[in-house]
Amino acid sequence: MRLFSVFAIFLFAGFAFWAQSGQSLLQRPVDLPMATVQLAPARGSEVAVLAGGCFWGMEAVFESLKGVSSVTSGYAGGKRSDATYDKVSSETTGHAEAVRIVYDPAKVTFEQLLQVYFSVAHDPTQLNRQGPDKGPSYRSAIFPQTAAQRTTANDYIAKLMKARSFSKPIVTKIESGAFYAAEAYHQDYARRNPNDSYIVTNDAPKVRALKAKFPNWVR
Repeated sequence: MRLFSVFAIFLFAGFAFWAQSGQSLLQRPVDLPMATVQLAPARGSEVAVLAGGCFWGMEAVFESLKGVSSVTSGYAGGKRSDATYDKVSSETTGHAEAVRIVYDPAKVTFEQLLQVYFSVAHDPTQLNRQGPDKGPSYRSAIFPQTAAQRTTANDYIAKLMKARSFSKPIVTKIESGAFYAAEAYHQDYARRNPNDSYIVTNDAPKVRALKAKFPNWVR
């Protein structure tokens, strides 16, 4: 992601080239195994932490789902003292840009979140990058918050591989590490800046794809 308007024209051209290159997940069919929709009895909220490139788009996608009460942009996989945008952008802290999703398992399952994650939120075959953003902080990674989530994540990736859902290897890693909220100006960025060229090119198409693929899951 880039925040400085002086680079807007350059970036928009780069994004357009990337979108036309055929590498975008949204431009090719992806036949993913359907998630298990076995909802839990009402028991309160649970938390999921997922990393898949710029957190602006990830946040925009997951906050659109029924059963999700909040999504926070932030950093996972490194130390609290290094969890700032400037430090993480140096690609030396070990963090990944990530989102913390608070959801009701009586309304949406963790496996449903994973299906959205793998099918429209990002491209799990891109190593240490997503589209125009490059570096380990943009890696594809799942940070399970419970042993059950870790098992579900491993099992779902195994299903994707068995089904050969992607033409390239899945590079998503199952990692451990705390989550730290990003600076206030990153929160709800896509919603607050719908006309930003980065959002228009990279993130708005993901939300449209979500609504097209999973209309019954969207709030």
